Amino acid sequence: MASPAKIDFVYLSESDMIAAGVTDMPTCVDTMEEMFGLLWHGDYRMAGANNDSHGAMVLFPKESPFPDMPKATADRRFMAMPAYLGGRFRTAGVKWYGSNVENREKGLPRSILMFVLNDADTGAPLAFMSANLLSAYRTGAIPGVGARHLARRDSKVVGLVGPGVMGKTTLMALCAVCPDIDAIKIKGRGKSSIDSFLAWLKSDMPQIANIEVVDTIEAAVRESDIVTYCNTGLSGDPSTYPLVKREWVKPGAFLAMPSSCEIDSDMEAPEVRKVVDNTGLYEAWFEELPKPAHNVVPVIGVKFMDMIAEGRMAKEDLEDLGRIVAGEAPGRTNDEEIIIMSVGGMPVEDVAWGTIIYRNAIERNIGQTLNLWETPVLR
Repeated sequence: MASPAKIDFVYLSESDMIAAGVTDMPTCVDTMEEMFGLLWHGDYRMAGANNDSHGAMVLFPKESPFPDMPKATADRRFMAMPAYLGGRFRTAGVKWYGSNVENREKGLPRSILMFVLNDADTGAPLAFMSANLLSAYRTGAIPGVGARHLARRDSKVVGLVGPGVMGKTTLMALCAVCPDIDAIKIKGRGKSSIDSFLAWLKSDMPQIANIEVVDTIEAAVRESDIVTYCNTGLSGDPSTYPLVKREWVKPGAFLAMPSSCEIDSDMEAPEVRKVVDNTGLYEAWFEELPKPAHNVVPVIGVKFMDMIAEGRMAKEDLEDLGRIVAGEAPGRTNDEEIIIMSVGGMPVEDVAWGTIIYRNAIERNIGQTLNLWETPVLR
C-alpha cells in the first residue's frame, strides 16, 4: 500500500510539451484572456510588496575579483518568476531561467527556461517542465488578446520589427484573432534571421500571401493595421530603442509592443490610447528601478510610468487590458483611434498555460513520472 506521504511528479521534455499542446496558439490566447479576467478581479498573486512583481533577478558585475564569476554581457542574468493563479487553475509555479545573448554563438537559445508547477494547497510539485516553448507561446498570446479587443476587425497588414521567436509567436496569435491578416512587412537586422523567418512563413503561415522585407522601421510601420516590435537589444539609452513616430502610424492602427520601444512626443498625446497588460506590474517595476525607469527596462509601459511621474501624462489615461477583458472598460471604440499596448510579461501567464499543459499531459499519459519520496525522512 502506498504511503499517503508519497509524492510523485511528472517531468515534461520539450517534445512532451509539444505532444501536450503547448504550440496550440488559439487555445493559448483563450487561456491568457481567461487569466486576464482573474488578474483584474484579484484572484492571483505574484512576488513583491504589491503582489505584482515581474520577479527576482541575479545580475552580474562588469568586473569582479573572482575570476570564475560570470561577467555582465548583454542580457546575462538568472531570474525567478513566481506566481499563484486562482479560478479553475488554482496552482502556483515558478519559471527559472538563465539568459545570455552570447549563447547564440554556442548554438543555444538566448534564454534557457524551466518551469515548476506546484499544488497550491500542499506546495507539492506537480510537474517540472521544459519552458522555452511555454514562455514563447504565452508571450506571443498577449498581443493576440490585445488585438481581439483593440485591433480593427478588418486588419489585414502586420508591420513586424524583429523576425525572431517572439515575432513568430506574436504573428501566430494575431492571425488567430484577426483571420483577415494576409500581408506582412518585416524589418530585421540580419539576413540569416530574415531568411529563417521567411522559410517559416512559407511552411507554417500559408495565409500570409503578401510578404515584403523592408529596410527601415518607418517602412514597417506605415500603412500597417497592426504593428509589433519583437526585437532584442540593449537597455540604457532610450534614443537607441526602436522608435515609433506618430506621422508613420496609420489611423486606426493597433500597436502591440512586447519588446524595447520608444515613442515621439506626438505619440505621447492623450488622444493616442495607452494600454498596459497589468498596471500593477509597471507600478512594481517603477518602485524597484532607478529613474528614469525606461532607461533600465525598455518596454514602453515603463516609459508611461516615467511620463506620469514627470507630469506629462495623467494616471487615469493609462488603461489596463484586464479591465477591458473583464468588460469594465471599452475596447476599440471607433475605426480611427490609435492604440498602443505594452506587454511586460508576467509569471501568472506561465502558471496559466503551464497548468493547462500539465493537465493535458496527465490526461494523455505524456511525460515521465518521477518520485520525490515515498515518505520524507524529516517531517
